[in-house]
Order: sequence, then structure tokens, then C-alpha cells
Amino acid sequence: MGITVEKQVGHHPVFGVVPPSVSEATVMTVWPSVASTGLGQALGRLYRIREGFGPLSIGRLALLATIPVGLGLYLSMRLPWAIRRYRLTNRRVIIEKGVNPKVEQYVDLDRFDAIDVVVGAGQEWYAAGDLVFRRGPIETLRLPGVSRPESFRRTCLETRQAYVTVAAAQGVA
Repeated sequence: MGITVEKQVGHHPVFGVVPPSVSEATVMTVWPSVASTGLGQALGRLYRIREGFGPLSIGRLALLATIPVGLGLYLSMRLPWAIRRYRLTNRRVIIEKGVNPKVEQYVDLDRFDAIDVVVGAGQEWYAAGDLVFRRGPIETLRLPGVSRPESFRRTCLETRQAYVTVAAAQGVA
């Protein structure tokens, strides 16, 4: 028994796919980690200190001692007026703020050609980094403190490639 895959041709819609000219659809949403804040990065630098005795390192002891600080920082990022999210759509990459999301910044998918992952001191402990969107040498958008940034970077680049390919085929670009 095999699996048969049929290719849709003509004007048959593909479920879940919306052309950018019709409407803006979310592809993926990520939330900044505590590594996006100065305090979070300072804690990350402290936690990575490995000096100590056996399994008791300065970093591990500092982690235990600062649990309330880290928890407070995390919860403060979830307050209604402080909530931020990074949203990739079929048209752009957006930084949104608030419970009822308001656009703070964005970059259109055809306004960058590369995305760098910049891991600042203290961010590596959280497996996080900043995504820096560039058009040539010019920074067009920065997403601070993205947790596991490489997967979001790849998704942004793949979505961008699909967008510019379709736009070029339609003669828009």
C-alpha cells in the first residue's frame, strides 16, 4: 500500500496559504526571552561562571540565590503593557507590543537580504541571541533576545524567499 500525492493545478486553493495581496497572515510568532533585557543578560553572565567545588559552581549558587529576581523579571515581561512579540507574516516581520498588539516596528520581506544572529554576553546561557535584519550593510530591524534564534531566522529567510520569488514572477518586484 503506497501513498499517493496529487499536485493541485489551476485555480484550486491550497488550504492555509494566503497570497500577500489578499491579506496578511501570520506564519510564526516568537516571544523575546529574558535575554532581551540588560538584567537578564547580567544574570546570564553570572550563571555561566564555572569556578567552584565539584558540582557547586559560583554560577549554580548564583542561580539558586537569584531565583526570585529571575522569576520577577520573567513575570514583568508578561505585564499587559510590557508584553512584546515578534511576528512573521506573509508580508513582513513585526515587533508588536501590548495585549491588544500594536505594531512598534516592522520590516517588509523585500527590505532585507540577510539575517545575522548576534549572541551578546549573557545571552548564550539562555541559548538566545538578537536577530539583525540587514539590507546590504544597513540594519533594517533588530529582534532582541530571541530564544533559539536560528530556527526563527531560517523560517524568516524561507518566507522571504517565497515572497520575493512570487513577487518577481508576478512582475511586482
